[in-house]
Amino acid sequence: REIKFKVFLDYARILGADLIATGHYARLDHSQDPPRLLKGLDQGKDQSYFLQGVSGEQFRQCIFPLGELQKQEVRRIAEAHQLSTYAKKDSTGICFIGERRFRDFLEQYLPAQPGEIRDLEGHPVGTHGGLMYYTLGQRQGLGIGGVRHAPDAPWYVIHKDLTNNRLIVGQGNDNPALNCTRMHLKDIDWVGECPQVPARLAVKTRYRQPDQQCLLEAVGDGWQITFEHPQRAVTPGQWACFYQSDVCLGGGIIESTNQLESLPQ
Repeated sequence: REIKFKVFLDYARILGADLIATGHYARLDHSQDPPRLLKGLDQGKDQSYFLQGVSGEQFRQCIFPLGELQKQEVRRIAEAHQLSTYAKKDSTGICFIGERRFRDFLEQYLPAQPGEIRDLEGHPVGTHGGLMYYTLGQRQGLGIGGVRHAPDAPWYVIHKDLTNNRLIVGQGNDNPALNCTRMHLKDIDWVGECPQVPARLAVKTRYRQPDQQCLLEAVGDGWQITFEHPQRAVTPGQWACFYQSDVCLGGGIIESTNQLESLPQ
């Protein structure tokens, strides 16, 4: 929103360009004003989730040529035009930091603050290198060995206690402490008009997640979203993106969930 669709778009306007084109797997319906943002036809590569914060006014000067194509078709076109990237492995990282570990990138800018790892009952089970290195639901890299009072089962990140700099963990991929049934958003940026609420919509709380059915309601301090089914590892600070069928309506930053209601106090 701030770089590709602001600085880049502003520079294109200075050059006198009418439109900018990017390689996002998404579509724009320019028959409406402002344009509607649609999922890319290649559902496995759809990137509308990342575009939810771009305004309809900005979309007026954008086109997404890849949105109508499947990824394999894009590769065939690239090969036919002898482009060296036709066989390049798909990127799964953050494009602007290059080919390096995200942890190494963070260490350059943020000082690590090690702390305790505790289980759901409050027992110390290890130490962490800094809460910024962990995500909810993470299994790998916790460094928890055999714990005397616990069964021999994998550990997962349940919660990041920022106040006490503690990482809270639990055992089992399906641990109910990872689930929530509601979340709260303070603000939602709508691509077009705000839907009439209450509204039954689909939502994604992470990239490539299948659409999840929910009820959107306006509350005094923002928006309450109630999921049709409990959701795993919904993370405050991440984006929630709302859909009606293939139309991306907009999204906002998740402020809180009711996950903590199931945790021991």
